[in-house]
Amino acid sequence: MIGELSTTVPDYHEILSKVAIAAQKGNRDAEGGTLSRDHRPAAKVVVSALLQAERAAKQQRLVYPLESLLGDWRLYFTAPRNAKLQNGVAQGNGFYIPQIAPAQISFHAKERLEINNQIQFGSLLFKLTGPARYLSKKNLLAFDFTQMQLCLFNRTVYQGKFNSGKSSGNFEEKPISKLPFFAFFLITEDCIAARGRGGGLAIWVKQITENK
Repeated sequence: MIGELSTTVPDYHEILSKVAIAAQKGNRDAEGGTLSRDHRPAAKVVVSALLQAERAAKQQRLVYPLESLLGDWRLYFTAPRNAKLQNGVAQGNGFYIPQIAPAQISFHAKERLEINNQIQFGSLLFKLTGPARYLSKKNLLAFDFTQMQLCLFNRTVYQGKFNSGKSSGNFEEKPISKLPFFAFFLITEDCIAARGRGGGLAIWVKQITENK
């Protein structure tokens, strides 16, 4: 079943939409003032919404096309690997990522699918890049970081190979069990959510580039 919104929007979808809206507004109100943290859904509420979305995707066997993943996404919220639903009740905590050190993940399809993962500390930018492949029937994206780049004041000071411990051999021939991956369970125009191989949950919001 192709992932899409139904006429009746589930509560979890509304909550995660509020998360995306808060992120895109930069937690500022219409007059430019800083919003209180109460404006964002509480962390426990977000964890519960993520778990409900994950369960719904499995039950409804939702399938998301690769094209819906392409672009730049900013990490906004994460939860540890012990987050789970127990008797319908969300277990585990999560937290909003401090935007003092913004992290971003990107997916681009040129000659082949590529993943970029970067984090910035002031004028210092650290980025990892590598090949990826997408199993659409499982909404699963496997990857392997093979290159790293370090930039300072927008100038590259180092670029070279990155040894992830998974980089030997042909990437396309490696079994998924040998690679890191993200299992996506929600993809919209504004946000994406997935569980990583390590078991953690995360939600990223669409990175909007402002035209100046």
